[in-house]
Amino acid sequence: MIFIILLSGVALLLAAVLRAGLTSALRTNRGDALKDAAEGKRGAQKIARLLEMREVLHPSINAVHSFLLLLGVAPATWVLTREVEGTSVLGGIAVAVLGFWVIGDFLARAIGRARPGALAYQLAPLLALTVRFGRAANELISDNESEPEEISAEAATQEAEDERELIDSVLEFTETIVREVMVPRQDMITVGIESDVSRLAALSAENGFSRYPVTDSQEEVVGVVLTKDVLGAHAAGQPIDDLGEFVRDIPFVPEQKRVSDLLREMQTSKSHLAMVVDEYGDITGLVSIEDLLEELVGEIADEFDPEEELIEQVEEGVVRVNGRLDVQTLGDTFAIELPDVEWDTVAGLVLGLAGRVPEEGERFEINGIELEVDRLQGRRVSSILARRT
Repeated sequence: MIFIILLSGVALLLAAVLRAGLTSALRTNRGDALKDAAEGKRGAQKIARLLEMREVLHPSINAVHSFLLLLGVAPATWVLTREVEGTSVLGGIAVAVLGFWVIGDFLARAIGRARPGALAYQLAPLLALTVRFGRAANELISDNESEPEEISAEAATQEAEDERELIDSVLEFTETIVREVMVPRQDMITVGIESDVSRLAALSAENGFSRYPVTDSQEEVVGVVLTKDVLGAHAAGQPIDDLGEFVRDIPFVPEQKRVSDLLREMQTSKSHLAMVVDEYGDITGLVSIEDLLEELVGEIADEFDPEEELIEQVEEGVVRVNGRLDVQTLGDTFAIELPDVEWDTVAGLVLGLAGRVPEEGERFEINGIELEVDRLQGRRVSSILARRT
């Protein structure tokens, strides 16, 4: 008798734990689980994988949960029939069934809703094991006799690799600073505050941007202008002498700010552009919300974006690289280590090696490769030829 009561209690407890864990998992965003996995939280990666197959997760755990409730109710009913006589048996069975439902389902769901993520991570091994058994059970009792399509080893490997890359990108995103993703000052496209509608329309037609930093007569950035504001007013017949009345405030952020923090701030303030300044307050570049998102998910392009090659094969063993290419990518191209602490870009590396603004044709050697200044734009190193020495 004691064994049967213990069996009933254990089945009820397991059913409640599974229901709470499932509810917690279903209320967890998969992106948050991936981020937590990148930060090393135990169980987060298992939950992220389970959430990727929700169509299997829910019915599999439900099958095991229902079995456990039945496993708990049946012994309890048997005990009642032996200990209680007459019409009281039906009342006892009704109370037992209601109690099992309240504890094993209703209260368990409430606990899971109150602890999304955290509870699921703690129960991740149990949930993963339950999904395996529940999935097998569902397939055995399914009316569909067709065999489930098997995922090839190659496809499974690729899926795991894609997931690792996403986790790595999330981890790198949390450590990246604004200076590494900004558009340098010399590459910024700005419009003067005294410009007219035709100038702004020409810029928009040439570059396709919807927002432009606005500069005053001293070339200082005073805000940002939206082309839709100006062109909309012009289309409505409003006379426009300059862009002053359309200038909006633009945030200024330090180079060393983490892009993850900036993205949250830009989402909150609904800003799409921010000016980047160095420790002296001088503007060093511009960053857009698209730049931040691309750092996380990769290049975002549409059919009108011109393709720009940062690395171009010139001949065997020689490549032409854009000065904005990051140092690490160049090192990976030649399978060597290059210093990327002081310099973010290849142009910065060349300037550091020269100790001044170099001239076209000058060559510098570092760690087994030769860097030749291919083209200058003013004082900026625009392209470099790289080859092994």
